[in-house]
Amino acid sequence: MAVLVALGAFLMTLAGGWTAQRVTDRRHLVLGLAGGLMLGVVGLDLLPEALEAAGAEVFGVPAALLLFVAGFLLAHLMEHLLAGRTAAHGAGEHGHRAPEVGLTAAAAMVGHSAMDGVAIGAAFQVGGGMGTAVALAVVAHDFADGFNTYTITSLYGNARRKALTMLFADAVAPVVGAASTAFVTIPEQLLGGYLGLFGGALLYLAAAEILPEAHHAHPARSTLLCTVAGTAFIWLVVGLAS
Repeated sequence: MAVLVALGAFLMTLAGGWTAQRVTDRRHLVLGLAGGLMLGVVGLDLLPEALEAAGAEVFGVPAALLLFVAGFLLAHLMEHLLAGRTAAHGAGEHGHRAPEVGLTAAAAMVGHSAMDGVAIGAAFQVGGGMGTAVALAVVAHDFADGFNTYTITSLYGNARRKALTMLFADAVAPVVGAASTAFVTIPEQLLGGYLGLFGGALLYLAAAEILPEAHHAHPARSTLLCTVAGTAFIWLVVGLAS
C-alpha cells in the first residue's frame, strides 16, 4: 500500500515539474508561486514536523531550530562560495549564477522527497488511518516539490536536460523511500534534525533568491498574489491532512 501511494506522489511530482516548464512566458508568476509554496512548506509543514520529531534541546534551544538556522547559514555560505568560484572563472562577467547551487538545492529536494516516502511507509506501519493522513499530505505537496525542483534547477542557469533529470529523480525518490521502510527504520530524532536543516536551506533559497528574482523585473500585484496563493495552498494541504 505504501509503495502504491508513493507512485501517486511520483505522478504528482512530474505534474508539478511539467506545469513549471509550460508557463515560461509568465516566469515572474511561476517564481512568485514557487516562493510561496516553499515558504508554506517550510513554515507550515517541515518546521513543525522537525520540532515534534527532534525533541531534544541544546543549551535551551530546540535542536531542530538550531539545525534550521544552520541550514539557512549553510545555504548562504554555499551559494557565495560557489558563486565566487564561478566568477573567478569568468562566468560572473556574463551575469550567470552558479549552476552548482541549483543542482545542490535540487538534490536536497530529492533527499526530502525520499524522506516523504519513508514517512508514508512508517505511517502505514502504525496504522491505516495514520498512513492515509500522511499520504494525503505527501501526495498533495509533491506537486509543489516537482514545481520547485524544476524551477530552482532552471533558475540557476542549468540546461533543461539537467532540470528534467533532477525532476525525474525527485519523482522516483518517494517510491524508493517507501520501499526502503520494509528494511530500514530511521530514528525519529535523526529525521527531525534533517527536516530542520533542510527547512533552513529551503527558506534561504525562497527568501534570498526566488522571491527577489520574481519581483525584480515584474513588481506586479499578481506576483504577490501568487506568493500568497502558494502559501495558502500548503496551509490547506496541511489542514486537510491533520
